[in-house]
Amino acid sequence: MASQGEAHPYVPHDLKLPGFVPLFLSQSEIVGVYGISSLLVVVFMWIFSGFVPKLSKTDRVLMCWWIFTGLTHMVLEGYFVFTPDFYQKTTPVYLAEVWKEYSKGDSRYVGRDAAVVSVEGVTAVIEGPACLLAVYAIATKKSYRHVLQLSICLGQLYGTAIYFITAVLEGDNFSTSPFYYYAYYVFANHFWVWIPSLIVIHCWKKICAAVNVHEQKTKTR
Repeated sequence: MASQGEAHPYVPHDLKLPGFVPLFLSQSEIVGVYGISSLLVVVFMWIFSGFVPKLSKTDRVLMCWWIFTGLTHMVLEGYFVFTPDFYQKTTPVYLAEVWKEYSKGDSRYVGRDAAVVSVEGVTAVIEGPACLLAVYAIATKKSYRHVLQLSICLGQLYGTAIYFITAVLEGDNFSTSPFYYYAYYVFANHFWVWIPSLIVIHCWKKICAAVNVHEQKTKTR
């Protein structure tokens, strides 16, 4: 167990982390649990969506994405936001272990960088519940489902942009090694760049098509 002021593995090495406690779990255990639990959530939603009448495969895939990203925002990122002392946990708490491990790729998390905490706070409190609402809206074919998804995606893209831009402006030197930089900082976050972008295009087309139909009906009256 680490005592107050014990050395930590993060960059910069002079980062002050009083009471830091080293990881209890291995990287494979942490990543494995997250991967398996995420897969189970997605599989459950895919099976569940199959019982919803008249849902396209695209809508079913979107429901899988929204339940996955929504729970990730609320549970994983929510824990980070509301548990500033996660690196001091003296017993194995899985969510704390996740963030101690991820901080090897971006030490701004363990260092409680203001920009990161702010972005994650908005993501966990607003976007997380909105993602679950999107699941409901798609399943019940609510008229606002495309506008809602478009709004969430724009929020995710904005948050991701702030996340990367602030890192660059601050020197982009927060990873313990190139492996953690590309595995955690780049790879783990790239899904929230291209997937929301594709959903924005999908929803934009749906909204435009609906407006065109409405305008055509208005002209024929």
